[in-house]
Amino acid sequence: MSIVAEAKIKVPETFPAFSLSRLLRTVFQPKPAERVAILIDLEDPHDIADFGFLNDPNLTIQRHAYEVFYQGLQNGVLDELKLRGGDLFAYQITGGSNLDLPDLAVNPEGEELSFERDIYPDYDLILCISTYSATAPLTAFAKKYGFRGATLHGLNQTILQTGLAVDYNAVSRNAEKLRLGMTNADWVEIDFEFDGEQHTLHLDLDQQEAQKSHGLCRGGPDIANLPAGEIYFVPASAFGDFPLKYEDGTIGLMKVEGGRIIDASLLRGNPETVDAHQKRIQSDPVTGELGELGFGTQLLPVAGRDIQDEKILGTIHVATGRSDHLGGHLTPAKFANKKNATHDDILFAPHKTPEINVSQVRMYRHGETEILIENFVPARYMANLLDPEAGF
Repeated sequence: MSIVAEAKIKVPETFPAFSLSRLLRTVFQPKPAERVAILIDLEDPHDIADFGFLNDPNLTIQRHAYEVFYQGLQNGVLDELKLRGGDLFAYQITGGSNLDLPDLAVNPEGEELSFERDIYPDYDLILCISTYSATAPLTAFAKKYGFRGATLHGLNQTILQTGLAVDYNAVSRNAEKLRLGMTNADWVEIDFEFDGEQHTLHLDLDQQEAQKSHGLCRGGPDIANLPAGEIYFVPASAFGDFPLKYEDGTIGLMKVEGGRIIDASLLRGNPETVDAHQKRIQSDPVTGELGELGFGTQLLPVAGRDIQDEKILGTIHVATGRSDHLGGHLTPAKFANKKNATHDDILFAPHKTPEINVSQVRMYRHGETEILIENFVPARYMANLLDPEAGF
């Protein structure tokens, strides 16, 4: 990586002001008279009655959903875009990433409704602003009922001012440049450094077509994950090992064979955390399956939420568990326990995993090995795929 190339990889100092109408127009290109709904999650969905949840200062995600999206639609954006609805519904928080959603929905009048009877069939655009990601279940329902939508879990002020304020036409163009330069790869290897030791994870991709999360959802039934900006694969298999940082700061070493984590051992921290993970892998082996390999494509500031931070250029993530929403084979029915049917991203980034360095990521494609990332910085190959006019 040259000093000149590295110097160009800088987060913009300013972003355009957030505009809900611009975001909806760019992402969906909505047609006149299409109906819009907003979903939020609450411990008790009945707390949406008379907007009572607004009395809880801890519900910042849901407050953004109300103030920015619900009120924004009601106070002019519906009329501007010639849309209908703008209705708000709550469901019970699922407790995990991409777990199936309950069917019960409640509206601000306190009425109990059915998602599958009253909401999915009757709305064209559905925006889910929640604590946990609902991309996987909503993707399945979108294909069944024909709506489009977006998931915006973990929404905060930084995301509003940066990740949702960007021009998604430009995001899509840059994502496609990276996708074309990475598609049909045979494999990717990631070198990790922790406490003076190196660990390598090899992921077989079998020359599959690379996919992109680029923020545009203008065609048939689909769900955009916002903020967007990612190239991803569903690994065909994997082997090796890699360090994983748990939520409590404990770091374990994951041993991978046949595309799955088969063993977890302690590197630093609380042994009970690793033991609990090990028991989960043993009791429900598909929970350890590597269902995604993702690369960020955007120049964004750290938001403290993985939904944005995994989209930052130079970061990588792998994910375990459910993969059907990405084109993989692992559906909730294949888990021994439905509560384990999550899709859990494991993000490697300087702010998130400062103890773990990604010293190199390389790809074998078309008979050649290309270095993609070194020390969380795009290497020359990746940097050169991007449009120089975009600041790279």
